[in-house]
Amino acid sequence: MANANVRVRFCPSPTGNPHVGLVRTALFNWAFARHNEGTLVFRIEDTDAARDSEESYQQLLDSMRWLGFDWDEGPEVGGPHAPYRQSQRMDLYQDVAQKLLDAGHAYHCYCSTEELDARRDAARAAGKPSGYDGHCRELTAEQKTAYEAEGRTPIVRFRMPDEAITFTDLVRGEITYLPENVPDYGIVRANGAPLYTLVNPVDDALMEITHVLRGEDLLSSTPRQIALYKALTELGIAKETPAFGHLPYVMGEGNKKLSKRDPQSSLNLYRERGFLPEGLLNYLSLLGWSLAADRDIFGIDEMVAAFDIADVNPNPARFDLKKAEAINADHIRLLDVKDFAERCAPWLKPPFAPWAEADFDQSLFDAIAPHAQTRLKVLSEITDNVDFLFLPEPVFDEASWTKAMKEGSDALLRTAREKLAAADWSSPESLKEAVLAAGEEHGLKLGKAQAPVRVAVTGRTIGLPLFESLEILGKEKTLARIDAALARLTA
Repeated sequence: MANANVRVRFCPSPTGNPHVGLVRTALFNWAFARHNEGTLVFRIEDTDAARDSEESYQQLLDSMRWLGFDWDEGPEVGGPHAPYRQSQRMDLYQDVAQKLLDAGHAYHCYCSTEELDARRDAARAAGKPSGYDGHCRELTAEQKTAYEAEGRTPIVRFRMPDEAITFTDLVRGEITYLPENVPDYGIVRANGAPLYTLVNPVDDALMEITHVLRGEDLLSSTPRQIALYKALTELGIAKETPAFGHLPYVMGEGNKKLSKRDPQSSLNLYRERGFLPEGLLNYLSLLGWSLAADRDIFGIDEMVAAFDIADVNPNPARFDLKKAEAINADHIRLLDVKDFAERCAPWLKPPFAPWAEADFDQSLFDAIAPHAQTRLKVLSEITDNVDFLFLPEPVFDEASWTKAMKEGSDALLRTAREKLAAADWSSPESLKEAVLAAGEEHGLKLGKAQAPVRVAVTGRTIGLPLFESLEILGKEKTLARIDAALARLTA
């Protein structure tokens, strides 16, 4: 049953190019919000001035639009909890940090990095937990004054409760963290800049987020956030603690988590190769979830109708490029042919296409499009598949030429040319019969007989259906290309 009170958020940082793990997180949040007729908040976590960039911010917005995601609150939409960029909310974080200090939920910590490292090393050597040891938890006013007299500037640490924290993860079930494994942690730097550990849950509280769906790598921070939420609730800043669900890792090569630095993780790569948004989203949805055990191909509306976070598998999901391409190919075939032709447009002109824009003939492309649509895995493959139509002569793949033009190919081509010249060019079937007849005269079956013809006309041994291609190219150009191939063979 839909729950219109659901409020989820997608909160990326504008650093570098968007990656597929980020998209999978956005997809699950978006589908969860839409399934429950709830609210999706799009928030930008841009407090890291050294790494954040306006270019990455614009790429995030562009990527969300390309994928077809809409959001109910956030950049360019607005909403009751604006602004939705953390860099514009600094006063809010400073105010909350001060309230936490005043209420005793946080304290100033004067430990230097060197002191922290030394105590951590000693704890490890003694076989004890190496987290923060609470050194500054109960400092007297005199001790604080002494530290400040030394010129020390404190950070702000949150005071974790001395008790186990248990919560029910929406994906993983009940999880318990013991206090010795979740030490007090920093929420404000010594220079006054708030840390992610503060700003993320504070924004979730102020924006009344009910469900936090995020990557498994953030699971260990959850007990910290739950404790902070309890404090924020006591202070009247939060209404309730959200439910948490941690999505499985996406694995790349060698059973390692797919990182932003892996080439195959870049969303831009898939856009440039010509993945359809619906094909990519269909595949990414399968990284931890499924519509049905026996069904991999479905539309985004079907996913929304069926999506339940409880059905997400907690085990790591492997990114398989070949499967992603196969699913995308299925979505290409599901397009209306006119839609398919329109989506191919970027790859039919420079800089993707090797022909001059003036040499492109839309009517020829419209004729070949239905045959191309059944062959492509990604839209960028259209360029090589149809270049023979728009270039003055084919671009010969030398390996294909050597493979197809065996001894006796010149004689076969002459016979094929003769029969094609006499054929009826109103249907591909008659052209097939002409090449078949040529092959029979030379003791060859159709497969062997058509290979030299295909390479002579298209430059490649593999491509779109040959006889439909010949018909669309036309009699004059086809015969001229066979003549050119014969000239090359006998030179």
